[in-house]
Amino acid sequence: MNIKHFITVSVATLTLLACQSNTNENMSTLHLTKEWDKTFPQSELVNHSKVTFHNRYGIELAADMYVPKSFACAQGKKLPAIAVSGPFGAVKEQSSGLYAQHMAERGFLAIAFDPSFTGESGGEPRRMASPDINTEDFLAAIDFLSTCELVDPERIGIIGICGFGGMAVNAAALDPRIKATVASTMYDMSKVNVEGYFASEDTPSQRQEKRRALAAQRTKDYASGTYERAGGVIDPLPEDAPWFVKDYHAYYKTPRGYHERSGNSNDGWNVIGCQSFLNQPLLAWAGEIETPVLLIHGEKAHSRYFSEYAFERMTSKHVVGESAKEGNKELLIIPGASHVDLYDDVAGVIPYDKIEQFFNTNL
Repeated sequence: MNIKHFITVSVATLTLLACQSNTNENMSTLHLTKEWDKTFPQSELVNHSKVTFHNRYGIELAADMYVPKSFACAQGKKLPAIAVSGPFGAVKEQSSGLYAQHMAERGFLAIAFDPSFTGESGGEPRRMASPDINTEDFLAAIDFLSTCELVDPERIGIIGICGFGGMAVNAAALDPRIKATVASTMYDMSKVNVEGYFASEDTPSQRQEKRRALAAQRTKDYASGTYERAGGVIDPLPEDAPWFVKDYHAYYKTPRGYHERSGNSNDGWNVIGCQSFLNQPLLAWAGEIETPVLLIHGEKAHSRYFSEYAFERMTSKHVVGESAKEGNKELLIIPGASHVDLYDDVAGVIPYDKIEQFFNTNL
């Protein structure tokens, strides 16, 4: 082993120990993959390791940690850090890991974590979702990073993708330790469950119909002792599938983005998995977020209105189809981009330079 390789390996080992020492050893029950099983290639500029941490409900979460190889473990030197999660129904080996690795290439310590009940993280039963617990997952990531010896606890930000963009905004409203927030191609999971897409199910009678269906499903599941799955992205695609469903299929159901642990790539969430989103609005207190927030969305994304709605909640400014800035809140619309274009950058539209600048300015 040459000296350069020895130093690289040593730095990677020290990095892992410096952060893993903050995990409760009695809770380390997860079985994590050791091989590189991401949907994107491994960067030669970044050290990668697995870490675990727990949330306040005692659920142990699994994360991939990415640290720039250029970082020297000099005494007193600490890195700004970013926690990444999403999309809703994805795993850290997909979009969130890609974002995290890119941010590590740009000088940040970054972790991509699986939310509770999904991927390699703990929590039973599997494939459940919760506006509270999944927001807490972000806060638990901040706990972990705040006590990592390599991280400056005053320079921690988060990135939420798709449905975890809404969770990220909610977390920013709750935890002032989060100094800057990016929500990319955001979904407000409360809004879409309550109203349907484009307010297509936004009447009391339609909501009551959903409540009855979910209540009946709960009885059925309890009687059977299992949880029925709703199914992931539809496959094969019907000819009349909406274009955004075809967009999802092109990512989750092909070698481009398929992963064996991804719910969206396989049999999806439990049918009752999103029940609690029906009466727990995620963005209720978004207007009280004091720290900077950057919302990024594609011009052609079916979901663009979620980011526009979030921007309005934070600033009282109504914007449609264009970028805007008000104080330290910004809405960036990417011309020509769809929702899934911001998952893996096949179209070359993820604004990594802008994200880097945003965090460098605000962390």
